[in-house]
Amino acid sequence: MDFTLLLFFILAATAVATALGLLLSRNAVYAALFLVLNFAAIAVFYLLLGAPFVAMTQVTVYAGAIMVLFLFVIMMLGAEKLPKGEVLPWQRPLAIGAAILLFAETVLLLVQRVRLTIGLPDPGTWENSMDSLRQMAKMLFTDYLLPFEVTSVLLLVAMIGAIVLTKGERVGRS
Repeated sequence: MDFTLLLFFILAATAVATALGLLLSRNAVYAALFLVLNFAAIAVFYLLLGAPFVAMTQVTVYAGAIMVLFLFVIMMLGAEKLPKGEVLPWQRPLAIGAAILLFAETVLLLVQRVRLTIGLPDPGTWENSMDSLRQMAKMLFTDYLLPFEVTSVLLLVAMIGAIVLTKGERVGRS
């Protein structure tokens, strides 16, 4: 067995375990720490794919800046102590509709891909110039549009969650 393949399986198990830890953790701080570990595992995946810039961006932006912000908000609000909110009747149909829409978009993007069997480009062939940045931007918005959109939706959900948490806190103070 190749070392890279072994490392891939170890990282895959780590990523799945930390994702499950994130979902099943009842403590918000522990959940955020599981998310940091998941981000680190994903960054090593990027290194294995030959994308060191994306790996360092993953660590710096997600595991660094955004998780510090999440932990700050969790600690500041005391999210552990917030009472359970009531479920509004329109939330479930809206969530199901959004899930169906995102699933349809995923299927559409996967069907439209014309180069399913072509491997990733060799990172050694890219030059350090504006052409490589243009190529990276073109790939981001064509070949990797689905992960880009999923990331934006996840960040939007996190922002809405923070607003909902602070809204409940403000109503209690008034």
